[in-house]
Amino acid sequence: MSSLLISLPITDPTWIFLIVLVIILFAPLLLGKLKIPHIIGMILAGVIIGEHGLNILERDSSFQLFGQVGLYYIMFLAGLEMDMEDFRKNKVKGLVFGLLTFVIPMALGVWSSMALLGYGALTAVLLSSMYASHTLIAYPIVSRYGLSRQRSVTISIGGTAVTVTLALVVLALISGLFNGSATPMYWVMLALKVTLIGLVIVFVFPKIGRLFFRKYDDEVMQFVFVLALVFLGGGLISLAGMEGILGAFLVGMVLNPLVPKVSPLMSRLEFVGNALFIPYFLIGVGMIIDVRSFVAGGTALKVAAVMTVVATLSKWLAAFFTQKIYKLSSNERKMIFGLSNAQAAATLAAVLVGHEIIMENGERLLNDDVLNGTIVMILVTCIISTIETERACRKFTVVGESSALDTHEGNEKEKILIPVANPDTIENLVNIALMIKDGRQKDGIVALNVIDDGNDPRIGEAGRRYVEKAAKIASSAKVKADMLTRYDISVSSGIVHTIKECSATALVIGLHKKGSILDSFYGNLTGNLLKGTFREVIVARMEMPLNTLKGIIVLVPPQAEFETGFAKWVTHLCRMAIQIGCRVKFYASSATADCIRTAADNADIGTLAEYVTADDLSMAEMANVPVASEQLLAVVSARAGSISYDPSFDRLPAVLNKNFADSNLMIIYPEQIDRQDIVSFSDPRGNS
Repeated sequence: MSSLLISLPITDPTWIFLIVLVIILFAPLLLGKLKIPHIIGMILAGVIIGEHGLNILERDSSFQLFGQVGLYYIMFLAGLEMDMEDFRKNKVKGLVFGLLTFVIPMALGVWSSMALLGYGALTAVLLSSMYASHTLIAYPIVSRYGLSRQRSVTISIGGTAVTVTLALVVLALISGLFNGSATPMYWVMLALKVTLIGLVIVFVFPKIGRLFFRKYDDEVMQFVFVLALVFLGGGLISLAGMEGILGAFLVGMVLNPLVPKVSPLMSRLEFVGNALFIPYFLIGVGMIIDVRSFVAGGTALKVAAVMTVVATLSKWLAAFFTQKIYKLSSNERKMIFGLSNAQAAATLAAVLVGHEIIMENGERLLNDDVLNGTIVMILVTCIISTIETERACRKFTVVGESSALDTHEGNEKEKILIPVANPDTIENLVNIALMIKDGRQKDGIVALNVIDDGNDPRIGEAGRRYVEKAAKIASSAKVKADMLTRYDISVSSGIVHTIKECSATALVIGLHKKGSILDSFYGNLTGNLLKGTFREVIVARMEMPLNTLKGIIVLVPPQAEFETGFAKWVTHLCRMAIQIGCRVKFYASSATADCIRTAADNADIGTLAEYVTADDLSMAEMANVPVASEQLLAVVSARAGSISYDPSFDRLPAVLNKNFADSNLMIIYPEQIDRQDIVSFSDPRGNS
């Protein structure tokens, strides 16, 4: 019987890990019913099992190791998930709001900390930097309502980048102050080292990442490589004398373009962090907290009340002044306040770093009262943030104040069909579909395997494996893909029938590099597909992974704006550019370029779009368009008989084969009206 008894605290690694997993599993379920953010649930669970609670577990080396990893992971994901295009587009407004939401909390925080709480100058500054930073925990609410392009949202995102960076700099400076002698030479050397390492991270890390992703496509290697860069950046910044979380945040920002928001790699990074490292870190934070301090005396309660009021009031004032400066509506102010009020990631990072710093008098820079008060502040601000953001989103939706809602022609649900036949092109085709689809849809991809009745049955078995591979890639990006296998008299007939049966809105097919471009475009398959469907058809050949592209060049024929699917293909290319984080340059006539600009603005491409006037884009001029090896050439073609069709399109395959044989290539046939019952002069028999 004695062997069955477990002494507390538990020290066996098996039981420790089991208890942590049980907490990670059930804490969100229980706290979710109470409408309390999951981050608070993990921390409260740590309080209960820690030495100041039931003393079930002690904060051993595993919590220190995983806690450090989780802390870096939080800051890395904060930089990685930041919408850099939104930041660039509203950089002035975002910069102003970012400075306001940094300066006001700093000023109120220093005054309140010294006057009301009696803390010293350094403690007051570090505590104020915690008020200045914030975490966009309410952003998923905005995405759910489809308001991610709303002006107040983009201003909040831009301000987040500014204030979090400044807050981390303050944290790093104070941390560095206790890591070395505070002489003028120390600060000069610190500035030089941080600048040098910062330049290495900003300019060298992206180049290394781009080269690695082009050479290695193994999902495990890519994941480990990214994590290695995160800790390399954090380690280098630590060697310079500043806090390593600043390096992790910076690495997240510079790797942002290489990790698209809708990609298997992003899903893996988020999954591992949210499933293990970050919860482990949060539980470890809770284990430090002594709840008895709230009962023993009024100091802890006073600190918690002052911190919560100052943090909330300062964020409201920042939103209020931003509203007055740019003449925003009251609901936009509520949106900005709701998104910027929550304290979480950077706040936890700052309080833990400050708690570990021991001053000359033997006291902690941030004592236990501040640590405990921080948890209360996080809980209250997260609840307020969630409520205010939800209210603002509902008002935007009800009164129609937002002009940023996505617009889709005819409210038609997107469904992209991908016929798979070549295992070497499956991943690129699925990634193209993931990038051009509506990000709010968690489905909308159909992987198809067509088996010719006359083929060997073993070919059908291989095709089924290809379909499963496509579905696996899509599911790893949190997108459900339907798997279809059908027998038909021909491949083209099977694809055309499937388009009609599943109501596909677009078709993405591959172009083999070693095949003849002339045969590929005007052979039986593509020719029959273009005649058999009026839907958008995208033919792609990728020489490198999509996330490593540095730009998209789009050649648009005159009168392309009169095609039915004009806005659709423009939106698709804009979505791809936004996901990759690269610029897209449109070559078109002045009239067509104006229409493209309007459609691109609706797709919220922002500063990523460029327009080059080419009023007479002939085949000869097309061959002279500069396309780098790291760019994608997208050619907008047209079906015979359509309004933008030109007889010179017959020479398109030869031009592409001669001048762009090794380029990343995409040929787009826009959607047209259903021509099934229309007889055109180019196709008098009316074949469909």
